[in-house]
Amino acid sequence: MGVSDDLPVVRTLSELTELVERHQGMYVRWSRGPETDLANVSSIDDLTGVPMPGLSANPLDVEEWWEGRPVEVWVARRLYDYSHLPHEKGPGVRPWTLRGRENGRGPDNEPLVADVRPVCWIDPRVIDEARDTVERQESSWGPLRRTGG
Repeated sequence: MGVSDDLPVVRTLSELTELVERHQGMYVRWSRGPETDLANVSSIDDLTGVPMPGLSANPLDVEEWWEGRPVEVWVARRLYDYSHLPHEKGPGVRPWTLRGRENGRGPDNEPLVADVRPVCWIDPRVIDEARDTVERQESSWGPLRRTGG
């Protein structure tokens, strides 16, 4: 039984929001999971193939400038921004959370996290809830996505 098998699964946006409110230094990563990632402990720059000093992840910590706005909207946006990755990176790519130490920045200015400690898987229904939450906001917003040109 591997690391991935033992991880709990967060099944609602509310549940993930509670985790973010209770624990500083959490990140979300979209990949085939901790079992695969911890074997390499390094992300690879897609453009150049260069190994980076940690796993590429996105912070879930709420920034001070958010000033008391709903944490659930913050978390929803952090998930929604990268929700296109399973379609672009292929089968088996899904979100999970981790804690660790920032060890640099990747080419998209994303944190590179070392000393990774997996926290939980994120159920696909949470991503659906995040999408619904973002779409209910006053301004339109779409996931971050590069298109080839």
